[in-house]
Amino acid sequence: MKQLIILSGKGGTGKTSVTAAFAHLASQGKFAGQVILADADVDAANLELILQPTLREEQDFKGGKVAVIDSDSCMGCGICEQVCRFDAISAHAGVYTVDPIACDGCAACIYQCPAGSITMQEQIAGKFYFSESRYGPLYHANLLPGQENSGKLVTLVKQRARLQALDEDRQLVIVDGPPGIGCPVISAASGADLALIVAEPTVSGVHDMQRALDTLKHFGVRALVAINKADIYPQGAAQIEDFCRQQGIPTVGQIPFDLTVASAMVAGEAVTAFQPDAPASVAIRQIWEQVAAALLPQP
Repeated sequence: MKQLIILSGKGGTGKTSVTAAFAHLASQGKFAGQVILADADVDAANLELILQPTLREEQDFKGGKVAVIDSDSCMGCGICEQVCRFDAISAHAGVYTVDPIACDGCAACIYQCPAGSITMQEQIAGKFYFSESRYGPLYHANLLPGQENSGKLVTLVKQRARLQALDEDRQLVIVDGPPGIGCPVISAASGADLALIVAEPTVSGVHDMQRALDTLKHFGVRALVAINKADIYPQGAAQIEDFCRQQGIPTVGQIPFDLTVASAMVAGEAVTAFQPDAPASVAIRQIWEQVAAALLPQP
């Protein structure tokens, strides 16, 4: 089994569109019937919008803990309010309560409460889903607004996808990774055999691509780079290729700006299936052939 993760240093580079196209192309080629999909961008999961899967399983994801005050045993001394640095505790009509959104879960109030009236309780931080798509099983999740522990939820999504792939002897797990270089990216890239960075030729796009590549290098994950919307700023695309050449990182192709991609998203379809002869579809197909060859080198 191989794990392919598609990443981007920043949001909006076209990572999810490329992932959906890869899922379509993999389902028709040597990986037909062998693909498991995972959307690890739990803060803004949107792969399901393109694949339009059928939901099979839904469960709550419990994340961090928040303080809860037992009003029956509370002495009303106000010490907890004084020690809370997040202004999460306040009194109304003499009753102290905790704002679960403001509470950071530091537990300082617990250690200072003389009556032992405060406990830490797990909260529901998001939802985990398992669905069936036309290109294979899809594991995805949504983190509730303002919640943390997205790295833990990413790990859950990847673990479930990996376990099904192992149980059913499937050859490939395609992961739509989160943007940036933070904890969710580290969790998503863990154990990956190959990463494809989808970069865009802008100042922020080049800078963040470099940071993403540094992160992958630190964790020993082999990387390839594809340039999306390359024709809107050819000098920027050339800059990306020059940087990758200096660093010994293969660039596997350029995808032109193509409004067909947006039309395919509106239709809820991968662009390579929506219009196979579109310029973006042709470029993505060529990139996929190189990525597939890198995953399974020919003898």
